Amino acid sequence: MPKQSKKSLNNMPPKIGRVLIVAGSDSGGGAGIQGDIKTVTALGGYAATAITALTAQNTEGVFGIHEVPDDFIALQMRLVLDDIGADAIKTGMLHKASVINTIADVLADYPDIPLILDPVMVAKGGAPLLQPDAVKVLMERLIPRATLITPNIPEAALLLRTMGCNLQLAECRDMEAAGKKLLELGPQAVLLKGGHLVSDEVTDILAMYQDSLTSYCAYTSPRIVTRHTHGTGCALASAIATGIAQDLPLEDAIARARNYVAEAIRTAPGLGKGHGPLGHGNTIIS
Repeated sequence: MPKQSKKSLNNMPPKIGRVLIVAGSDSGGGAGIQGDIKTVTALGGYAATAITALTAQNTEGVFGIHEVPDDFIALQMRLVLDDIGADAIKTGMLHKASVINTIADVLADYPDIPLILDPVMVAKGGAPLLQPDAVKVLMERLIPRATLITPNIPEAALLLRTMGCNLQLAECRDMEAAGKKLLELGPQAVLLKGGHLVSDEVTDILAMYQDSLTSYCAYTSPRIVTRHTHGTGCALASAIATGIAQDLPLEDAIARARNYVAEAIRTAPGLGKGHGPLGHGNTIIS
């Protein structure tokens, strides 16, 4: 059994928090549905799932994708929402336009459930996880519905290019302008993750509207130099969704999620030959 870290996160809210995860699976267990379930559970939430695709992958890459029929994705979602319910919905790998349209159609019947959208486009090893023609559909059908989107630098750059904006994201100061531009797509907030920038620290920028003005909040932490970072984006978005489901304010949900991911990186089990998985369950929640 893995040795638990002595460090702990903020006190867990009393509300359990039901999170419906709509994403692809990861046979290696580090990201996707598997990583999401571990994250939600570690933070005291209840995880339900609607699987969009099966992937054959390990720490060295994605070697195959088996699609789930669109109507079966919708069936999974509706059965969970109509029975168990959800306090937040988190989406991950939505690999093609018809899947995005299917999910948007279902969510139209549940307009009050917060949506945390992680725009998964490329796997850690470089394999594409979103078909090119699906990017505009994502921007038109799901991003405007989102409470929060959590793009990393490459994902934000692709969204911006699709918007006709060639803003360069080379420094932290570029991230505020990018966040403001991405708000034009309609989400309530944008968390632009800066892990791809070359720096001794990792800075994420939260952009959102307050009183008709764009406000920003910067979250900065020391960079942990390691190859065991597979699933960090999935874990962060799922951790935020759990916080929202437990009625934490957005800023607090993000802060707790970043602390959780940092500790999960520090306690990674060191598995695999490539980008190893996080230590999702090695953080004590008190």
